[in-house]
Amino acid sequence: MQTNINKFSWFQVPEQVKELLILAAQNWENTSESEKYIQKALSLTGENTDVLVAAYRFFFYKNNYFLALQITRQLLDKIKKSEQFPDEWEQLKPILVNRREEPPIRLYLNAYAATGLVLAKLGEIERAKEISLRVQEIDTKHDFGAGILLDVLTRPAEEDD
Repeated sequence: MQTNINKFSWFQVPEQVKELLILAAQNWENTSESEKYIQKALSLTGENTDVLVAAYRFFFYKNNYFLALQITRQLLDKIKKSEQFPDEWEQLKPILVNRREEPPIRLYLNAYAATGLVLAKLGEIERAKEISLRVQEIDTKHDFGAGILLDVLTRPAEEDD
């Protein structure tokens, strides 16, 4: 099967990995086949950011929330290590606030907000609320969707008349 890997020139990965991602998309309807391509791309790239984001999206939209959560954690750990973030939220929060417009910080906040969404899908509502609240406190422009998720998770049930 011939694929046009030039369509994804922004991905800084080997051409073989681009081809695997395209094949995963082309085989979307066959989940087991497309997942093989995603897993192979992950195995070839380690923790490449673009591939991790693609894998998260794949697993999320395939409703494989366990693997989507695993990928967001990998992405968060990668950024935490490269940015030398502290472990404690109270120490991390001011860093995120002051640097929230920088690309690696925006990616971190997106991945953290995505973690909250996936946790909600997995039924871990309290943890999802905690993460959403944290991201919302930093997200003054409402870029990361945490406020919407928090609203959904905390909205009182409507009464049936």
